[in-house]
Amino acid sequence: MKFIVDAHLPKKLSLLISWKGYDCLHTLDLPNQNRTKDSEINQFSLDEKRVLISKDLDFIDSLLISNKPYKLLYISTGNISNKMLLDIFSNNIKKIVELLEENRVVELTNESIVVKG
Repeated sequence: MKFIVDAHLPKKLSLLISWKGYDCLHTLDLPNQNRTKDSEINQFSLDEKRVLISKDLDFIDSLLISNKPYKLLYISTGNISNKMLLDIFSNNIKKIVELLEENRVVELTNESIVVKG
C-alpha cells in the first residue's frame, strides 16, 4: 500500500510509515512541497493510487463530491504531540492498512479506528 502525508502532519509520520515497510511520501517530497494545492494532491493520490493521510476535512468533502482522493485516512486526534501521533500509528498501522484495503475512508481517533466508507 502507498501513502501520501498531507502538510498538516509531521514529516516524521511519513518516515515511520516507510520504516514499517510501506511506500510513503510527504507533501514536502513534492515539487511544490507544502504549497501543493489540494486539487494537485488529490490528482497525485489518484494517479499513484496513494492513500492520503490528512487532518483536513475538505478532503472528505472532495471524496464525496468528486471521488478524489484515491483513498483517505482522516486523522481526528485533535491537538496531540507528534510523539503521541507516531505511537498511535506505530501501534495501529497493520489494522489501518487492513481496513484501507477494503474501504475508501478510515478515520483515526485517539481511541479507535473507524470505517467511514
